Amino acid sequence: MTSKRLDDSSAFEFETAATRVVFGRGSAAANVEKEAARLGAQSIMLIAASAESDLAHRLTEQVRDRIVEVFGSVKPHVPHSAAVAAQECAVRSQADLLISIGGGSTTGTAKIIARETGIPILAVPTTYAGSEMTPVWGMTTDGIKETGKDLRVQPRVVIYDPALLVSLPRDLAVASALNATAHALEGLWVPASSPVSDALAVDSVAQLTLGLRKLCTGHSQSEDQLLLGAYLAGVTFAATGSGLHHKICHALGGAFDLPHAATHAVILPHVLQFNSGSIASKMTRLEAALGTGEVIRELRTVWRSAGAPETLAELGMTAEQLDEAIDLVARKLPIDNPRPVSAADVGNILRSAYEGGDA
Repeated sequence: MTSKRLDDSSAFEFETAATRVVFGRGSAAANVEKEAARLGAQSIMLIAASAESDLAHRLTEQVRDRIVEVFGSVKPHVPHSAAVAAQECAVRSQADLLISIGGGSTTGTAKIIARETGIPILAVPTTYAGSEMTPVWGMTTDGIKETGKDLRVQPRVVIYDPALLVSLPRDLAVASALNATAHALEGLWVPASSPVSDALAVDSVAQLTLGLRKLCTGHSQSEDQLLLGAYLAGVTFAATGSGLHHKICHALGGAFDLPHAATHAVILPHVLQFNSGSIASKMTRLEAALGTGEVIRELRTVWRSAGAPETLAELGMTAEQLDEAIDLVARKLPIDNPRPVSAADVGNILRSAYEGGDA
């Protein structure tokens, strides 16, 4: 899926990639069987982290006789060594379908296999990462996270089931939901934004914020709004790509092994504040969708109520690493952004994110 502005400010292009989405509470196992059969799978490679192996086996019970390989060595940021091991398993087993069950790292592992082999992916997300809706892959080699786009890595089918996220630990659910919110908000300021992607992004932020409000009040079905919002965020990100926010987060995650979703949660309000004046009309649309004239203040209030992490120090970054982080991101300049970004700006954003307080 791609989107881009043309020279005429009223003209744009928007192209979608073919991903089948099946959404339903309590229906994941039945849909795995149905969709694997629809894809004609005979030799399935199951990819799931060890922590989710029991769930993965329950969801694939009805296709057990077609599973020829199980890969459980899933690691955050998809280290090169894990990627190579996964590829070797896929080739050795002659798999014709990858079923990934888990969060963004699990989906990311399947994507690297698909990039190298062309084997299609059936993804069953268990977090709000949104990676399952994008053709973006990522892999970390020697502390440097490399990303790229390849249509072969976009899952052929995505099965969404809000019931799978009921037991997700609250801290992970919140961080993951803010990771999805980052996908949506960044879509408002990258050069490839369009009226279509803007509409998806605004609705995504509204759904995710509603879901987090429900989560804070103990609502029994907050997962439905959160998962719908994450899906819309993934579609937005697939169309628009990444910008300043993601470039910062990828640099920090790869170099310092910070938790992916939580890093997005910490950095997001600071980049949003930095760019808000340059996307005034889009901020107005967010105000209408959220029912407030103070978008950043409202978002931060909801995020704090949900217990989201607020500083890089909370995530384990040290003061000594902060200067290294600033230099690492500054070396990526220039970065496409509606407001020009200098090395000093990078320093201000990261120091603010490290120290905490209002963005």
